[in-house]
Amino acid sequence: MRGQRIPLSRRQFVAGVAASFAVPTIIPRHVLGDDQNASANEKIRLGAIGIGTMTYGSHLPHFLRMGEVRVVAVSEVDKNRLEAGKERVDDAYEDDRCAMFVDYREMLEEADVDAVICGTPDHWHANIVLHTCEAGKDMFCEKPLTNTLAEAKRVMDAVKASDTILQTGSQQRADNNFRYACELVRNGRIGKIQRVMVGVGGPPRPCNLPGEEMEPGLDWCRWLGVAPERPYSSVLSPRGMHSHFPAWRNFLEYGGGGMTDWGAHHFDIAQWGLGMDQSGPVEIVPPENPASGRGVKFVYANGAEVIHGGRGGITFIGEDGEIFVTRGQLESTPEDVIKEPIGEDEIHLYRAPSGGHGGHRQDWINCVRSREQPNCPVEVGARTVAVCHLGNIVYLHHEELNGQTLKWDPEKWVFVDNEAANAWQDYPYERREPYAI
Repeated sequence: MRGQRIPLSRRQFVAGVAASFAVPTIIPRHVLGDDQNASANEKIRLGAIGIGTMTYGSHLPHFLRMGEVRVVAVSEVDKNRLEAGKERVDDAYEDDRCAMFVDYREMLEEADVDAVICGTPDHWHANIVLHTCEAGKDMFCEKPLTNTLAEAKRVMDAVKASDTILQTGSQQRADNNFRYACELVRNGRIGKIQRVMVGVGGPPRPCNLPGEEMEPGLDWCRWLGVAPERPYSSVLSPRGMHSHFPAWRNFLEYGGGGMTDWGAHHFDIAQWGLGMDQSGPVEIVPPENPASGRGVKFVYANGAEVIHGGRGGITFIGEDGEIFVTRGQLESTPEDVIKEPIGEDEIHLYRAPSGGHGGHRQDWINCVRSREQPNCPVEVGARTVAVCHLGNIVYLHHEELNGQTLKWDPEKWVFVDNEAANAWQDYPYERREPYAI
């Protein structure tokens, strides 16, 4: 299904090039000519997909201030948000050159972009990542990287097989406190880690919102994408610009609840501190009361346990003390643990430009030029969200599990000797055409 195209000034796509997952439809600048990297003096031409609260209020203002970037196109299924995005870009550059697209695939084909940022609802992330890889573009994708466990594996494999530089929007890795906390843990400052408490919200629930009438201007079919057909709801997609984060993330058709929303941040730090960025838990143990949406336990091969619950943030509990970290807060027991510098010969973790979101974005832009991997590449994003999805599977299927521990193989990406659980890796419904991956 092709979306509405709003013709504005842009370079035309080379006629006759067919779309294919095997061959990129557009060859990025960094693979042309003798120089494998973009020139330091050449602006990175950026497109934005999804002009919601995060993109409009945070990503766009930052990238529009970056002299090494030029935002050239926006894509959005809501006409009001689409026009607002274009206006914000045009006002920043004092011209009207920003192109608008309802269908992001047309933006990938027709707008001369080097890279894109994705700020859509979670159920669209996987398709957009795969199409961006196909088009040969680099990408900054908001967390959580995908909306299902199966999607995470597909996305990880596709990005690794391509030349795409993908940054997952887990900006806590660009925060000094989070990095320092993980360095202290990795260097044994609190002894062998026994368990990690991760305080975030619970799982999603099936969407049962009543339908509403909708004013013209929203491509509701496209907003739903792979999700089942249902009437419009302003809870899911408020019309026009808004300053809040819509509640679509509470419903399993479109998001993963608090487990993938804040969990994509805090479980990410737990995995970083444990040194499990390229792995994951091997057992997922249901809590005594799974209906509470708290208490699931993840057991790692080295014996460390990560438990969903406790104080909001991440608490590393070791044989010799504890470290607690959340945004704007770092504490330890004993208190002097967090006053110790990391020695020159000790473990030092990836140091992105500081500044949270700003540093995380700058890290991505730096890597788009250098072709090195950023601080939260696809495997990190995929394996972090896998932990979140594994927890949600236990909560959502607790009746079928009846207290059974799930055994997970993080290398093969399968539940061990459990075909029923492997069927839970993807959506509990058939994806709608033509949006199926």
